Amino acid sequence: MGIRHRLLFAALEGIDNLSSDRLINGKRILHFAPEEIFAQRYQRKAAAYVTADFSRTGYDLMLDMSNMPQIANEEFDAVIALDVLEHVPDYQRALEEIHRVLSSGGFAILTVPQKDNLLETYEDPSIVTEEDRTEHFGQRDHLRIFGDDFPATLEGKGFDVSVVDESSFSEEIQKKYVLFPPAISKHPLATNHRKAFFCKKASRHSAYTQRHPLEED
Repeated sequence: MGIRHRLLFAALEGIDNLSSDRLINGKRILHFAPEEIFAQRYQRKAAAYVTADFSRTGYDLMLDMSNMPQIANEEFDAVIALDVLEHVPDYQRALEEIHRVLSSGGFAILTVPQKDNLLETYEDPSIVTEEDRTEHFGQRDHLRIFGDDFPATLEGKGFDVSVVDESSFSEEIQKKYVLFPPAISKHPLATNHRKAFFCKKASRHSAYTQRHPLEED
């Protein structure tokens, strides 16, 4: 289980306004590339739990996140995609589709790899080989590496964003969930400071303002 998963669990269990009682229990969930550990813990609590993937079989739906005509407007109360958007060719369109299929006040729960101290998301469609993608984006099937501008992008797509990282928790919780790597990676594409983004569907688009995860609605 990676830090992104532990951040998610720590938030769902420890931050009142982002708790599983509010976001998962009795809700209609669409989960892309679902992690078994999540399903084991929360699937039975949801009103509906639908799994999806773009190319792999064994899930409820084979679904292109950036084009989901088979999903009705506001069909789900939560969409979960942990480290998925870096694989999606048109991730901006994917965010628009996620916004569309969410109910009013619904949440997208997202994580993405963010290079340490990278201000702007880096992508280049001319980089196509597995070797070059690994060199530039960190993995052979990644199409970009995200920067610090990702929350602003989310806000521009109509979400109110709460950013959760290790600083959102007490030192005791940080240690319990191991929310920061014991040894800092010095790799040039390292993502040492993982974040989870809890993105509430806003009633209207607004200028980006990063909200503290403990801030109540």
